[in-house]
Amino acid sequence: MALTPDEIQRYKRHLVLHDIGGQGQAKLKSARVLVIGAGGLGSPVLLYLAAAGVGTLGIIDDDRVSLDNLQRQILHTTASVGTLKVDSAKDTIARLNPHVTVETLPSRLDASNAADIVSRFDLVADGSDNFATRYLVSDACYFAARPLVHAAVGPFDGYLTTLKPFEKTADGRPYPSYRCIFPEAPPPGTVANCSEVGVLGAVVGVMGTLQAAEVLKELTGTGESLAGRLLLYDAKEPRFETIRVAWDPDNPLTGLKPTIFDLTPHQASNMAENACSNP
Repeated sequence: MALTPDEIQRYKRHLVLHDIGGQGQAKLKSARVLVIGAGGLGSPVLLYLAAAGVGTLGIIDDDRVSLDNLQRQILHTTASVGTLKVDSAKDTIARLNPHVTVETLPSRLDASNAADIVSRFDLVADGSDNFATRYLVSDACYFAARPLVHAAVGPFDGYLTTLKPFEKTADGRPYPSYRCIFPEAPPPGTVANCSEVGVLGAVVGVMGTLQAAEVLKELTGTGESLAGRLLLYDAKEPRFETIRVAWDPDNPLTGLKPTIFDLTPHQASNMAENACSNP
């Protein structure tokens, strides 16, 4: 996909990079990336992917901007409080880079739409804030054979990995899935969210920026993939640590005796969630 004169000027710092160059930038221009959530993680992911020239960004989020989001959700401004996050994100991206197409999905990702939505994109970046969505996104990406760059944060820490369980390592084993790393979600109520315990806004920015870098690496084939490894960040130390993670032959999705063959198991959790939110 050819670059226009304006794009050549805009991306010239990429074009002179030996590992990116014109071919890499053309790959970015033709890429379609889905970002789950336009919040704390989604903000730096979307800003950096848009600035880098990713051709099409899909954004799914059914929430609206609130004042207490702005401490960490740098995609939005005070003027956008009360608006849908996907609309606020689209406006910000349009001002940043008019060459990027934004597809907004002001809805919740669930078992009824995940397979269709994920299949429309080349890669997914997950910035969701709950385990039900994380398992759903991971399973949907596996069935659609789409790379997933996943990040999550705590009050002063975070972790990041790339998931490609539909591909195999050099020794012939599948790369790990999300279920290999986290076999089961913690019981409801045992993990507090950021509204309860707080989160340092800049920590979310660190993890989202790292997540954007891994997306760009995957799209351009640059460097070594984070698949099979988990990157940990502790802001208090401060410290980064990378640990190896492996395929679990007993996991129910990609193991030797799988029991999950589609997204049907997620339908029950969606029903439970709706019953709790609409008493």
